[in-house]
Amino acid sequence: MPKKKNFETEAIRTQTPTTAEREHSTPLYMTSSFTFESAEHARALFAKEVEGNVYSRYSNPNTDEFINKMCRLEGAEAGVATGSGMAAIFGCLAALLEQGDHVLASRSLFGSSHQILSQILPKWGITFTYGDVKKTEEWESLIQDNTKMLFLETPSNPGLDLIDLEWAGKLAKAHDLIFVVDNCFATPYLQRPIEFGADLVQHSATKFIDGQGRAIGGVILGREKYMEEVEFFTRNTGPALSPFNAWLFSKSLETLPVRMERHCDNAEKVTEFLDGHPKVNFVKYPHHNSHPQFDLAKKQMKRGGGVVCFEIKGGYKAAVKFIDGIRMLSRSANLGDTRTIVTHPASTTHSKLTKEERTAVGITEGLIRIAVGLENAEDIIGDLNL
Repeated sequence: MPKKKNFETEAIRTQTPTTAEREHSTPLYMTSSFTFESAEHARALFAKEVEGNVYSRYSNPNTDEFINKMCRLEGAEAGVATGSGMAAIFGCLAALLEQGDHVLASRSLFGSSHQILSQILPKWGITFTYGDVKKTEEWESLIQDNTKMLFLETPSNPGLDLIDLEWAGKLAKAHDLIFVVDNCFATPYLQRPIEFGADLVQHSATKFIDGQGRAIGGVILGREKYMEEVEFFTRNTGPALSPFNAWLFSKSLETLPVRMERHCDNAEKVTEFLDGHPKVNFVKYPHHNSHPQFDLAKKQMKRGGGVVCFEIKGGYKAAVKFIDGIRMLSRSANLGDTRTIVTHPASTTHSKLTKEERTAVGITEGLIRIAVGLENAEDIIGDLNL
């Protein structure tokens, strides 16, 4: 592997080899399959005696470039790209778990991740236990003889709760657990879980990786010994990323550092506006000193990210009035876009959780998530109709 360069340079200069056409920007390889030089060449490719492309469900130059770039940015040994962020999460869990295994997971997980753990994996005899992010001192007692994996999300969606990655890495190592982190909110520019002991990292590339609300995709990255099983599973079950989306994501990574700095700048200004506002019970942002885990955020995150959440006074009715009152900002369930997006998690992204499950992770009827975009901060704040 070439000598490692600074993050911004890796994001821009990690590319496929230039072809005979001498292109400066990587071309699109919109092909479902690839030809063989001979019968022997075909045999050797399928036997994995030589490297090369066979079929775009297995590999493609655009997908390879995206994976290689993400591996270098996260500090991972290998990776697999998938057709969505949830395909990445499911692919990772399904590839590495088997009947009789147990997962210890952070209670604050994305709604669909919760559904996989609580509704899908139990059909295959895989059980789970949730650990309270506010009571991590109890997690060790939740580890069972059949616990195989520690799975967490930090910062959490939408409550922005944090888990100490260094502590979690030591816990996983002490009990020989596969340590998996959903790093979607932070991106590798702000947080690199592998440096704290994570074995595998996942992203919904749909979010900040793409950054412009155009494409759906995901990626799983990590240690080679685990990625071999993940690659086998995804190669044969087919959650492949399209070459076009891989090309988009790879190009988007070239501007990830610049975009994340602007997301963070704007999110900090939105947080300051909401902090102490008479119609707001509280605001949460990892790098604001009001966050209960502010010191931890400073330790493991370069900056606070592009997501802010707050609780509006008046509960659901007030939340609906606020969301319906915006004019410029977008009402959507997505995040990580150039455009600021406002979401009511209790009735949308986390609506499949029971009221008790939502309450346990701080998703109240008045909680609002703002995925702060790249517009002028004054215009964003001006549309927060409080």
